[in-house]
Amino acid sequence: MRTYIEPIAALINRFSKLPNVGQKTAMRYAYAVIGMPEADVKDFVRVIEEAREKVRFCSVCGNFTDVDPCAVCTKCDGSVICVVEEPKDVVAMSKITGYKGVFHVLHGTISPMDNRSPDDIRIKELIGRVSDGSVKEVILATSTGVQGEVTAVYIARMLKALGVKATRIAQGISIGSELEYADEVTLSRAIENRREM
Repeated sequence: MRTYIEPIAALINRFSKLPNVGQKTAMRYAYAVIGMPEADVKDFVRVIEEAREKVRFCSVCGNFTDVDPCAVCTKCDGSVICVVEEPKDVVAMSKITGYKGVFHVLHGTISPMDNRSPDDIRIKELIGRVSDGSVKEVILATSTGVQGEVTAVYIARMLKALGVKATRIAQGISIGSELEYADEVTLSRAIENRREM
């Protein structure tokens, strides 16, 4: 006997493909959507389509934006670049009071196990940004796990060869944790206590 009718099963299947959404959560989301007034469902669909249509990557930093270049790249201090793995990490780091620099999103880490080499992430673009001599410091804020560390060391060596100061956020963030889950105080301390690589 079938548990769900086909339209609900299809909706559950779609929701379960989202990151960190298991079957039970997907089922709750599906039933919530089915229970919404029709106008709310149409608005929900419109917002998803609009976001998908308007949001793109900034041509400078690689973060999500709806204007190019993004507001951070045009308004903040370009002499300091904070390098992060994913766009969600920019949100976490932006909460830090006192950081006035710009960002660079790698869109991943170096990971031979996952067949991701330095050419598969935005390292060349970072080197291009620092090559004009206007960048005084690059803060490496990749995750503290093995892949994040490997990526940070690789980038630091390249920057050192170019004469650019590379620092690493302090280890106030526990090993293996993601930036998006760190609180603002921990992130602020990590930035303040960064070390040169």
